[in-house]
Amino acid sequence: WAQQPQRLEQWLRALDADDRPLRAWLAQLGSRRLGHYYERLWQFALGQAPGIELLAANLAIRDGGRTLGELDVVLRDRDGVHHLELAIKLYLGPEDAGHDPHAWLGPGCHDRLGTKLAHLAGHQLPMSKGAHSRQALAQLGVEQVQAQMWLGGYLFYPRPGHAEAPEGANPQHLRGRWLRRRDWVMAEGERWQPLQRHAWLAPARVESGECWQAEQFAAWLHVLEQQAPAHLLVRLVPDADGAWQEAERVFLVGDDWPYLPGN
Repeated sequence: WAQQPQRLEQWLRALDADDRPLRAWLAQLGSRRLGHYYERLWQFALGQAPGIELLAANLAIRDGGRTLGELDVVLRDRDGVHHLELAIKLYLGPEDAGHDPHAWLGPGCHDRLGTKLAHLAGHQLPMSKGAHSRQALAQLGVEQVQAQMWLGGYLFYPRPGHAEAPEGANPQHLRGRWLRRRDWVMAEGERWQPLQRHAWLAPARVESGECWQAEQFAAWLHVLEQQAPAHLLVRLVPDADGAWQEAERVFLVGDDWPYLPGN
């Protein structure tokens, strides 16, 4: 696909026309966690990609009866065998956050970008070099492996306020805004609605009959508890086909966000 991007386009358009193979693949997923859904999408694409041999997915690494962890993907391409760790994350940058990834928080303040990066670099990526992993890889006919990661997602910047992009972020990273309930203002004529978790991975597209009216959103917001968990909202605009496309995404958080010890 990297050498012949038109083949990728053709495959995606064919999948758009008939997504039954993808739906059948996703139906085998027992977990509802967003990260597992993300991994499953990657595995489906890699399994179809020309020039790539998908050797294993979620390869369990064990020490006797104890599971030490797993390798998300093991694949072979023209450059050799790769151990690929996959993660999907959405982080919010507090006002005046510097370039330190540790300052960027998950919506519920339970995790930090810096902590995730440290875990990937210090634990997940080196795992494929360990003795137990070498045994598991040898059963696949693999002697040497290169460890790499793909961390996708969105970074959300404060509104109002300012935050610097965390060090290492792709300059073209996907982004949104976050704001507290007290700062929420909706311009006349705008269409907003909450986005369900399973739809967080890509720009939203909503059929005309499923797009909320302004009154419906106002009623939803009126009954939303002041200390409700963060909600991901999207502003929708009509397209030429009569559907509604995402134009902007915002995390709506409580007035005392971030919820940190001592706050």
